[in-house]
Amino acid sequence: MSFVIKSIDHIQLAAPRGSEEQARSFFIGILGFKEVEKPEVMKKRGGVWFAFGNYQIHIGIEEPFFPAKKAHPAFVVENIEAFKTHLQRNLVTFLVDDNLPGANRIYLNDPFGNRIEVLEWIEKSNSLLKE
Repeated sequence: MSFVIKSIDHIQLAAPRGSEEQARSFFIGILGFKEVEKPEVMKKRGGVWFAFGNYQIHIGIEEPFFPAKKAHPAFVVENIEAFKTHLQRNLVTFLVDDNLPGANRIYLNDPFGNRIEVLEWIEKSNSLLKE
């Protein structure tokens, strides 16, 4: 093969028009991401971009808007029990799912109903991504 896919540049989630402040409240206020300045030419489209570490989440405006109920990003967290407590304190509901061997995981929704998975691998050897 003459090419190699190196990484994910960003993940995009959809949101309804005018939802940028809700997105900031959730992705910055709850998840602790940082806002990324969008290029000037793209600002007129609406939406907002966030980053954590080397990863970006772009919230794009979609009309008509329908939340992603199955497709989702999955974030690895350290200390998922503390994360669950943080979510509860911020009145963010989540669903515990124990169907993935070797992982503690939960599902939650962003303010627009998009599904988000958060997991902590209990046994590194069970991670689907081998290093």
